[in-house]
Amino acid sequence: MTDLSRRDMLSSAAALGALAVLGVRDANAAAPVRQPSSGRIKQSVARWCYDAIPLPTLCTAAKQMGLVGIDLLQSSDWDAVNNAGLLCTMGYASDRADFLHNGFTNRASHTMLLGEYERALPLAKAKGVPNMIAMFGDRDGRSDAEAIAAATDGLKKLAPMAEQAGVTICVELLNSKVDHKGYQGDHTAFGVAVVSAVNSPRVKLLYDIYHMQIMEGDIIRTIRANSQYIGHYHTGGVPGRHELDDTQELDWRGIMRAIADTGYTGYVAHEFIPTRDPLTSLREAVVLCDV
Repeated sequence: MTDLSRRDMLSSAAALGALAVLGVRDANAAAPVRQPSSGRIKQSVARWCYDAIPLPTLCTAAKQMGLVGIDLLQSSDWDAVNNAGLLCTMGYASDRADFLHNGFTNRASHTMLLGEYERALPLAKAKGVPNMIAMFGDRDGRSDAEAIAAATDGLKKLAPMAEQAGVTICVELLNSKVDHKGYQGDHTAFGVAVVSAVNSPRVKLLYDIYHMQIMEGDIIRTIRANSQYIGHYHTGGVPGRHELDDTQELDWRGIMRAIADTGYTGYVAHEFIPTRDPLTSLREAVVLCDV
């Protein structure tokens, strides 16, 4: 995941190429034929990576590819996605500019954060949004022990609200090596320490495979060992956060099989920045991860 500024990283030329591909198709033509999905992995796509493509166009393409939803949406977009027959698989509680940097490791922000989710969770429940994203936030001089204690206390207060709404709060792990200097929740062990202490079925980790490959690798073993603490997954090619192809270092079919084998029933959202025609790249990723 990421700041709203990440939306600017998608090239307009790639987006126009995607629209051209869709534009030449007869509106009454049948959708492209895909092989039947095994159903082991429910896939969605992060909105910000395709932000130059109008949301209705992205929804149409997503349905044709067999995706079940769109990830990382503000509440103003939830109805549009629902009306397209898809889910918002993960929503925001806020559009604050410092959303990524100012999270639950900052005790001074707990009142503000709890207020945001108190307002957003009932709407998420009403609109069928299963997950909402949260952040640990930047280090700002805090030790890991201090940050873990603060995040645990704040999320324990949030957990009853999430449980009542039936919506899972997913706190994201990010890399602090390449993309998010200073972010404190940058290792699985940090996130597990918090989530295990909160001990709620509605407070989990958002395990971003791209970020954790950069920070620690050992992806499949880590997933197997910590699956009970993970509520959502993101993809992204390493290095570069681009296509899931032979330009990068991860075996995505092996990772998807490992996720499915844990009994995971949630969503895997594609969160990579295409370097080619964006919808072609997305379609290839969907097929690759359909295990």
